[in-house]
Amino acid sequence: MIPRRYDITIEPDLSSFTFRGSQIVEITVEEATDLLILNATELVIEEAFITNPAGERLSAVVSYDEPAERAHLSFTDRAPQGSYELHLSFTGTINDQLRGFYRSTFTDVDGVEQTIATTQFEATDARRAFPCWDEPDFKATFSVSLIVPSHLLAVSNGREIERHPLPDGRVKVVFAETMRMSTYLVAYVVGPLEATDAIDVDGVPLRIIAPKGKHDLTQFALEAGEFCLRYLVAYYSIPYPGDKIDFIAVPDFAFGAMENLGAITFRESSLLVDPAATNLAEQRRVVDVIAHELAHMWFGDLVTMGWWEGIWLNEAFASFMEMKTTDAIHPEWQRWMAFAVDGGAERSDALAVDSLSTTRPVEFPVDSPDEANEMFDALTYGKGAAVLRMIEQYLGEDVFRTGVERYLKAHAYGNTVTADLWAGLDSASGEPVGPLLDTWILQAGFPQIDVQLSGSTLTLRQRRFMLVPDASDHTLWQIPIQVKLSTDGALHLAKLVMTEPEITIELDAPPDWLVANAGGHGFYRVRYEPAMLQRLVSALADLDPLERFTILDDTFAFVTNGQLTSEDFFALAAAYVDEPSQPVWQMLIGHLGRLRHITDDSLLGGFSKQVMSLVGPAAGRMGFSPADGESDLDRLLRGQLIRAMGVIAEDRATIEKAADAAEAYISQPYGIDPDVGQAGLFVTAGQGKLAHFRQFVAAHDAATTPQREMLLLQALTEFDSKEAADELFDKILDGRIRNQDSSWVLMRMLSNRSHGIYVWEKIRDHWQKIMETVPALTVRYILAGLPALSHRGIADEIEAFLAENPIPGAAKTQAQSIERLHANVAMREREAPVLRGLLS
Repeated sequence: MIPRRYDITIEPDLSSFTFRGSQIVEITVEEATDLLILNATELVIEEAFITNPAGERLSAVVSYDEPAERAHLSFTDRAPQGSYELHLSFTGTINDQLRGFYRSTFTDVDGVEQTIATTQFEATDARRAFPCWDEPDFKATFSVSLIVPSHLLAVSNGREIERHPLPDGRVKVVFAETMRMSTYLVAYVVGPLEATDAIDVDGVPLRIIAPKGKHDLTQFALEAGEFCLRYLVAYYSIPYPGDKIDFIAVPDFAFGAMENLGAITFRESSLLVDPAATNLAEQRRVVDVIAHELAHMWFGDLVTMGWWEGIWLNEAFASFMEMKTTDAIHPEWQRWMAFAVDGGAERSDALAVDSLSTTRPVEFPVDSPDEANEMFDALTYGKGAAVLRMIEQYLGEDVFRTGVERYLKAHAYGNTVTADLWAGLDSASGEPVGPLLDTWILQAGFPQIDVQLSGSTLTLRQRRFMLVPDASDHTLWQIPIQVKLSTDGALHLAKLVMTEPEITIELDAPPDWLVANAGGHGFYRVRYEPAMLQRLVSALADLDPLERFTILDDTFAFVTNGQLTSEDFFALAAAYVDEPSQPVWQMLIGHLGRLRHITDDSLLGGFSKQVMSLVGPAAGRMGFSPADGESDLDRLLRGQLIRAMGVIAEDRATIEKAADAAEAYISQPYGIDPDVGQAGLFVTAGQGKLAHFRQFVAAHDAATTPQREMLLLQALTEFDSKEAADELFDKILDGRIRNQDSSWVLMRMLSNRSHGIYVWEKIRDHWQKIMETVPALTVRYILAGLPALSHRGIADEIEAFLAENPIPGAAKTQAQSIERLHANVAMREREAPVLRGLLS
């Protein structure tokens, strides 16, 4: 059975949170049958029948296979091979679980709570909104009609083509038929929304739709969308495949955004922004997400993976393109540097997950909706994008782009497997790219390269990097390596593909120094023998920022798995005291924070002195006041240095100034530099005063921009106070924190150095209530906070508890979190005597 076209009509009732639906699906029956099976769950199909081209009708009896999320339509007679129309009438619920057809609420400018009905179908939740063949390779066209109260705005994938007033005061809005696409890309949104005027982007109308009262936060995203769309059309050399683009801000949203063709939905903080009151990181987030979702219009929507094991191909490429696009619109933001250091689904988190024995290949067999949902992780996004960047830099940007263009044009409107992209790159490059990339995508983990130099003889050895080293693991990769050498002051670049455990290269002459990850784009760690590392330290000023970054970041990675110690890291970090690059400082500060987290309380005074010696000079140079002509990155760095001085170094003068900055940010947000004000919030939160906590709560509840609301919520998780933790925990359980945020708030609370264990005990004791409160789609994100609880007894307790109370649909995430937790316990115990000797 093959569906060709859906004609869907939906009638939502925003007062009862229910909907009625009807649809006609044009299908082709390939073999005579008396049974049709399609996906449906949380729906009641009230009527089902098929008609043939002659108009003859054959009614069906409906039964359900709930575990499989399927409806069975049984006919008294067999339907012969041929074309039919399947007629269905059904009802369902507009749920509060952020998936399928769900409700989102907001308070308008008059203080009245308003409701929006919206959709989120990826990966397998279209079946909660209309009966369908809910698999990516069952592509069809979709014509959607919405029957809604006339005062509400209705949006779907296609442009509005008809509007029919109905006798009861409602209106039927009919939308243009879409291109051939998968069910997970269908979207419709209804509510008290307002749209900007559309701008014409070379024939494509683009507008932003937001809850009423937030129109003034749309201009930044509108301008970014215009640039990104033009850039992507030029990069792909393929016109945009839809008839319009709406960016739709949704108050409650499980993810950052969703690439529904022509009706892209966003979390508000990923779309609506006030540039005057936000910093680079917040603005970059908006540009990134817009670029990512627009990149999907081709890579995912026009050309779609054949099955969910290929979801990495969609998401990794969109992540790769988001960074290329953001780098094109704002090269001064150094987006590829940020990719190396930022958390979430970026390179740094991907390296952390992929160092585990419980990691997975980027592409692996998917047999269930739960497994499909777990594909949306740091490996799919971060590792996938990093591997694409690595091969792009090795092949050359023009060759890579040509290969992508050939792939998209060859498979437009169809479904693909990973090998199809490899074929495009093979064709463009004339090299066997596929076998090389398979070693990165089809097997788990990544390599460590050990580098040894003897005169002019360079020896490279590869082995798997693991958080808990395993000498029995002999996995090999085909590694595209770029080596930068300095010989008598002249720079040289050598490219090679390493396929063996060890290779030896005879250089023309002994180099002054060399970097075995030139450009810093390789998805691997490099360990240099001590003498070589010292040469590199002497030449730091001659290296690219990302090369300096990888040398220090790799060194900390070797501390995490016991190859080096924290004393080695501090010794190398001392060479970075005059480092000019903000992303390098961000990475260094992050690692200092992690070391502080495992340092005994009695040693914190000595730890603060170490941090002061590293961070103090840079913080002193930057001060608290921005200077004219500073870059956005300079301002971002100032905030990060203030936060490091106040939280990690516990510098009293910084803490006092930060309190004033926090007060100014709350009372006069436009009167203080956003980076300084935000740093003030986090430093003040670290002091743990309950009066400040309640002041922050009031400011959060009164926030007028989504970024300000999110930032204050983040700060609330940082308070060094059990009483504050109790109050925040209660706000989650009683619904005063949006359920879209509940999982990450709990995750951050678990990561709190002073009372993370206390929060774990509260979560344990309220487990069932949390499972009922946090949406099933996002509950697994809580687990990311567990590795911070690196005490042996607590780790054992957590592992035992989760074995008895596993989170549904989170098997891989749970195993990875437990492994990271135990590895952190080992690191804490291993480094305790080292830190004692260093800091006493």
